[in-house]
Amino acid sequence: MFNKTFLPSPGFRVVSAAALGIALAVLAARAFSAQDKYTLRVPNGLAFSDFRGYENWQVVAVSQTEDLLKVMVANPTMIDAYRSGVPGNGKPFPEGSKIAKIEWKPKKSTEAPFSVRVPDTLQNVFFIEKNSKRFRDTKGWAYAAFDYDPGSDTFKPDATGVVSCGFTCHTRVAAKDYIFTAYGKR
Repeated sequence: MFNKTFLPSPGFRVVSAAALGIALAVLAARAFSAQDKYTLRVPNGLAFSDFRGYENWQVVAVSQTEDLLKVMVANPTMIDAYRSGVPGNGKPFPEGSKIAKIEWKPKKSTEAPFSVRVPDTLQNVFFIEKNSKRFRDTKGWAYAAFDYDPGSDTFKPDATGVVSCGFTCHTRVAAKDYIFTAYGKR
């Protein structure tokens, strides 16, 4: 019963080995071509790598527009400042404060027993960093936007670097140290 060769003909063995080799080469190429988002940088100098670990930062607040669901997360430096009352206490955020805004296209949940929109396709990731020595021209803050392409599972710096906002938009909240998002009550 076990005396039969699994691949009986030498030609079939060669074709099978070639097919296996091609499949392994394709898989290896995909693995090597996977994007390392941490190598990206916007023109004003902010790099994705400056925000390594943002995926695990604490939530500051959530928001939504007609088209997007958004969550703002901050590094421990900025979270500690929020908890101590910044910017409502009149103090600025400390150097090294960083915040990330992650945006998704929403979809209606098919599982919830009520109407609720949940994140679907990732759209963008925005970063803001406070470093008064590097970014004197923008009151110590720098802004970066990275667009996500779900088809290729890659990010690219937004062509404007800040999606038509950045410091220009944030000047309207100068009294809040240029940050729109308030720390949500818990």
